Amino acid sequence: MSPHLPNPSRILAYDHIGIRVSDQSRAMAFYQALGFQETARFPRYEANEMLSADGVRINLIFNGVRVPSAHNALLDAPIKLPGMTHPAFIVDDLQALQHWLGEQGITITEGPHPIGPRRVALFIRDPDGNVLEFNQLIDGEA
Repeated sequence: MSPHLPNPSRILAYDHIGIRVSDQSRAMAFYQALGFQETARFPRYEANEMLSADGVRINLIFNGVRVPSAHNALLDAPIKLPGMTHPAFIVDDLQALQHWLGEQGITITEGPHPIGPRRVALFIRDPDGNVLEFNQLIDGEA
């Protein structure tokens, strides 16, 4: 592979992220509460597709093994392994989300705080310890 040759195909959009979970019903309830609805099921791949009302797509992958204390191997271990650490979602009202998370008993693990000049972010974990970031863009930048 030559690093000097550019990809001849344009990358047009971001489609989805796959999130591996250990308990299908628990994960479905969690992500539905966040605003995602199942739109397709792929039994052969032990996965589904979920879509938010505004068209943000995720896939849940149902073949995860339950780990005590929802330990996240990519983020919680002292040795930082390569890999995808979290999806980041844009929301229109981070304060409303923060209030709702508190009402639901969902712990905010970091934030809200500014990250760079264009966003304020907060982080949570799903029941399996997968990290989710929620951003409100400053001045409505998309």
